[in-house]
Amino acid sequence: TWTSSAGPRSRAGGMGRLKPDIGNRNKRVEVAHKEKVTKRKEKKDRQLQRRKEAEALGADAPPKQVPKSLDSMREYDETFVEPGDDEIAGEDAMDEFAEHFRGAENKTLITTGHYVSPRIMQLVDELLDLMPNAEYIKRGKANLKPIVEGASARGYTMMIVVTSKAKKATGLWMVKLPGGPTAHFRMTSIRLRKQIRNHGRPTSHRPELNLKNFSTRLGHRVGRLLGSLFPHDPQFHGRRVVTLHNQRDFIFLRHHRYMFNDTGERAYLQELGPRLTLRLRSLQSGTFDTQHGLYEWHHHPDMDTSRRRFFL
Repeated sequence: TWTSSAGPRSRAGGMGRLKPDIGNRNKRVEVAHKEKVTKRKEKKDRQLQRRKEAEALGADAPPKQVPKSLDSMREYDETFVEPGDDEIAGEDAMDEFAEHFRGAENKTLITTGHYVSPRIMQLVDELLDLMPNAEYIKRGKANLKPIVEGASARGYTMMIVVTSKAKKATGLWMVKLPGGPTAHFRMTSIRLRKQIRNHGRPTSHRPELNLKNFSTRLGHRVGRLLGSLFPHDPQFHGRRVVTLHNQRDFIFLRHHRYMFNDTGERAYLQELGPRLTLRLRSLQSGTFDTQHGLYEWHHHPDMDTSRRRFFL
């Protein structure tokens, strides 16, 4: 590693390398820093000028500039779902989730792999707090197919299987009972309640659900599957809200309680946990069958042809 009298490589050394024509290192860092400060000030001045011009022009002001990002520049997908699409509405009225969204009560079974670590059980406990009408049943050495059949016979509407590797939760299987579909998610960035600063404890009220940015047909279907985990009639006085936000095919799950100040003009959020990220690996018709099941969608590395291509 390159070192100098100033110590290991640092941000200052990085700025100094921006001016290779200046021989003295300290002078290079000083000149590069001044230019960086100047550019930052010029950028703020341009922003302020545009803001003043927009206020002066009022309704005639030019549209606000949209920053370029992977989201705003994503590749066009012909399966984008437009608001008010009659075809999508007709499919929703007849799909596997229609009964739930018409008000049927949900009942969720949560289980794990054959071997369970204490940390995975902590995650299961917090998932039970997150989802109303959820129940944990120890799997033991049983196979999943008999469990799916038994859960369907006992009136469960959803089944979740937390899978693990090296005693860490790495995946989530989600099965809509009794007839499917079955989704497999990779699970990362898990933070339990005790790892979240200033966390609160959830109450037993039914939470509100915020599904955001599931914009394609596949995303719409996955969003309805996730929505089937929660009752369709939240108890607003509990002020609990579960957010499932899709961004670049990563689904971020957050659980909060919102609170208002004395005047009711401002709201504050307190995170309740858990916090985790899901990424869809496959969506299969019917219930759990990894060998002979018919896949509606399955991720393959060959599909990742561009950083601007997203599927949900």
